[in-house]
Amino acid sequence: MEFSLLGPISVTTGSAELSLGPAKRRSVLALLLLQPNTTVPLEQLIDSLWEDEPPEHSRTVVQGHVSRLRATLAEGGAEAYGIELTTHGSAYLLRLPEELIDAHRFGELVALARPEAAPGDAVPLLREALGLWRGPALTGTVTSPPFAAAAHALEERRLTAVEALGRAHGALGEHEQAAAILYSAAVNHPLREGLIAGLMRALFHTGRQSDALEWFHRTRRLLNEELGVDPGERLRQAYEEILRAEAAGGNRQGAAKPGAPGAGSASGGAPSGGAGSGAVSGGGRTGAPAADRSTTGAGSPVGSEGQAPAQGVAGRSAAGGGPEAPGTGQTLPGTTAEVRDGPGSGRGGAAPRLLPRPPARFLGREDQLSALTAVLTDRTTGESPLAVVAGPAGVGKTACAVQWAHLHAGAFPDGQLFADLRGFGEGDEAPPAEILRDFLLALGTPPERVPGSAQAASALFRSLVAERRLLVVLDNASSSAQVRPLLPGGPHCATVVTSRSRLDGLVATDWARPVGLQTLGHEEGAALLGAMLGPERVAEDPAAARELVDLCDGLPLALRAAAAQLTARPRWRLARLAAALRDERRRLALLSAEDTGIAAALRMSVARLSADDARLLSALATSADGHLNASLAAALAGYDPERTQDGLDRLAEMHLVDEEATDVYTISTLTQLFARDDRGEGGEGGTSGTGDRGKGE
Repeated sequence: MEFSLLGPISVTTGSAELSLGPAKRRSVLALLLLQPNTTVPLEQLIDSLWEDEPPEHSRTVVQGHVSRLRATLAEGGAEAYGIELTTHGSAYLLRLPEELIDAHRFGELVALARPEAAPGDAVPLLREALGLWRGPALTGTVTSPPFAAAAHALEERRLTAVEALGRAHGALGEHEQAAAILYSAAVNHPLREGLIAGLMRALFHTGRQSDALEWFHRTRRLLNEELGVDPGERLRQAYEEILRAEAAGGNRQGAAKPGAPGAGSASGGAPSGGAGSGAVSGGGRTGAPAADRSTTGAGSPVGSEGQAPAQGVAGRSAAGGGPEAPGTGQTLPGTTAEVRDGPGSGRGGAAPRLLPRPPARFLGREDQLSALTAVLTDRTTGESPLAVVAGPAGVGKTACAVQWAHLHAGAFPDGQLFADLRGFGEGDEAPPAEILRDFLLALGTPPERVPGSAQAASALFRSLVAERRLLVVLDNASSSAQVRPLLPGGPHCATVVTSRSRLDGLVATDWARPVGLQTLGHEEGAALLGAMLGPERVAEDPAAARELVDLCDGLPLALRAAAAQLTARPRWRLARLAAALRDERRRLALLSAEDTGIAAALRMSVARLSADDARLLSALATSADGHLNASLAAALAGYDPERTQDGLDRLAEMHLVDEEATDVYTISTLTQLFARDDRGEGGEGGTSGTGDRGKGE
């Protein structure tokens, strides 16, 4: 006879399963099995079976269930197995050999496994233990807090075993198996930091370092959104270990585990070897398409006009030859000959290749890609070229920048760095010191030599990359001040910045060249739908495809969300979705896929507005056709002309309105719908701008 708690509550004898009856009877058995060979008071059973006030006859009900269980077990031959259910006053005792309970056998097998000391033995033990699970623990019991807590405790033990199995496979060099085991558990438990840390290491060792870092940034965002906390030591340590190991070129299959003996230098600092990785990939919303990610921090300007110095250092110390921290006369940490020519120098090790994956189904944008090529490969000025890819939310800025970076990676043999600045993301912007620390670790700087201040770290970063051919992609910037500390200074480096803001400050002081992205036309939009859905599905109704492009305002993000709706409904024709989208009350909701959609993207833009500008945007949304001038805008908002013009200029800079010609402004239909919802006039609701740049939704 065997008792199962790790899945549906059941009792089997031979090949037959005993009939246990209703949920409360199964729950009585489960509680007795959770405390085998221990008396369980009747009051505890009553409290566990009824979440609310128990009925007056609850004692009789429990006694009846115990009586039926005793009869069922006897019919199954319990006596032959040494099993006995007895009454002790006002308590019950289930006496049995504990190895008959699957949860007990599970615990014994896990206790025997030693994933680090004896991984070869641990793998079969842990696999056998996890094989005892047949679904969520305690399935079939009543839904009361005591049973929920018990099921949670059992699930925690299962996840601990999954993590141990991943470590055992990793210790054997079986990183693909480790990644496969940890992945599904991580998807279902995205806030379990130990699990994510193990998955990151496994992915890194299979050569998927971008995926590993993407998991870190996704988890960091979730922790911030749902719990309001930063990553803990285990997750952060895994992240930094991967950056340092990548700097040593240690990401190949079979390489030493980050942080393991042989992975670092004798002094415990950075691994010896070459250049490291960029700061991050994929740090935007969970599951966000490459179309337009968001995220970052206020800069720490250097100099009288808020600019970082063009050169990486203020001077060199007489003794060590290292650059000096500006204004201190002291050699900057991490700039000895060991750092300049050793770890992270890009000479003798793997160069960082940490761009996000190329955007899926990327189409068109030939003019913008050509413009980026012209700006970023121009070596005639002797300066470090800088391009700003700007445009409205959802237009595909990240996708364009990353696509160009992959196409031209060969022009930057010393590597590519990528950072999601979270300027228009949920949660706080990434402070420059955080991004610079990631960059410096990727370039091989030992952690203890990374300067604490953004100003010193910026100077060190520029000195390390001064002679390299390096590409830096800074995604989703909020402001020019945020970007400046992160700019490399070498003439052979190039930088691409993406932002919803025009970043006029970078254009004015750093000679950034703007590359604007516009919405897609009918032909390009239909081609994107065809790439997502299959050309045959679009070809069967080209008129509906054109209408979908119009209803999505030609925004790639909205079109991808529409394609996701159609992919989930293979029997729908395009015309059916177009008909649904004509209902303006439902359009924003339909143009969303889980946590990704045009409403979420617009919400993060509006959240960065001042209260006055948010009210102006809401007033503009009442325009009948979305076309207006400053006088009409002032009348709608009730503002004076000067206040209105200033607000329109700021909205245009954020690409929430478009200035088609002098004093001719347009607001897109989707932006109108969102702003109307924001006023409470639509069905979906919104978040009004507050001027609090640190708040998203």
